Amino acid sequence: MAITKVPTSFNIDLEFEIPEFHRRLFSWLIDVFIQIFYILIASKIYSAIVSSTFSSGNDADMYNREGLGTIFFLPILVYHVVLEITMNGQSIGKKLIGIRVVNENGGKASISQFLIRWLIRVSDFVILAIIIYGPLLGPLLAWFLLGSTLLLVTDVILVVSTQKSQRLGDILAHTILIKTNTKGSVHDTVFVEVADNYIPAFPQIMQLSDRDINAVKGILDAALKKGDFQMASMASEKIKNYLKIETTLSPFVFLETVMKDYNYLSTK
Repeated sequence: MAITKVPTSFNIDLEFEIPEFHRRLFSWLIDVFIQIFYILIASKIYSAIVSSTFSSGNDADMYNREGLGTIFFLPILVYHVVLEITMNGQSIGKKLIGIRVVNENGGKASISQFLIRWLIRVSDFVILAIIIYGPLLGPLLAWFLLGSTLLLVTDVILVVSTQKSQRLGDILAHTILIKTNTKGSVHDTVFVEVADNYIPAFPQIMQLSDRDINAVKGILDAALKKGDFQMASMASEKIKNYLKIETTLSPFVFLETVMKDYNYLSTK
C-alpha cells in the first residue's frame, strides 16, 4: 500500500493512501466503457434524426447536421470535468473503484485544477475520436493511433515512477488521486452543518486561508480516527497562538468549533 505524506500549514503531515495502478486502470476502463456505450446509443439516435429530418443535402441541412453532431458529442467531451466538479473529484469509474481527485494539500481541488486535468486528458480524446471518426481518418488513422499510444505510455510511466503517482495532468494541476477511505483526507468538503441561530465563538478564524481551513479539517478527521490527542493539541496551539485566542476548550472541541465558526461566518 503506497502512502504519501503531505505537509500542512501547521507543520503536521497528513497521510494519504495512493491507489494502486490497477485501481486507476479499472476506473479509467469503466469510464471509457460508459463513454463508448453512450456513443453507440447517441449514434443511433443521431442517425435516426438525420435520416428523418435532414435529407435534402443542401448547405443549411449540412450545417444543422454538424451542429447536431456537436451537441451529441459534447457530453463525451466534458464527461470527466463535469463529473469531477459536481461529484467532488470523482467520475463514475472513480466512485465505483473508490478513488478521488484532491489537491496536493489534501483538500478539495478547485474548478481551475479540474479544468487543467481535463485539458491535459488528450489521450482520452484521441482514442474516442478514433472510435467515432476512425473510418473518416483514412491514412491519418495510424498517426492518431501512434499519438494516442505515446500519450498513454507517457502517463503510465509518470504514474508508476513519480512519488505521488501523478500523470501529466495531475502534475500540472497540482492534484493527486487518493483512496476514498484514506487516513487523513478531507472527506467531502470542509462543510459542517450549523444551526441558523449559531453564535461564532472565534470570529477571527476568518483570518485563516482556504488552505489553512482545509488543513484543519484534515487534521481533525485524522486525529479523530486515530484518537491522536497530540496531533489535535499541536494544531490547536498553533491556531490559538496565530490568532491570539485564549480558551479552555479541549483540542478536539476547539478544532470542531473552529470548523463550525468558519462554516457559519463564510456563508454570511
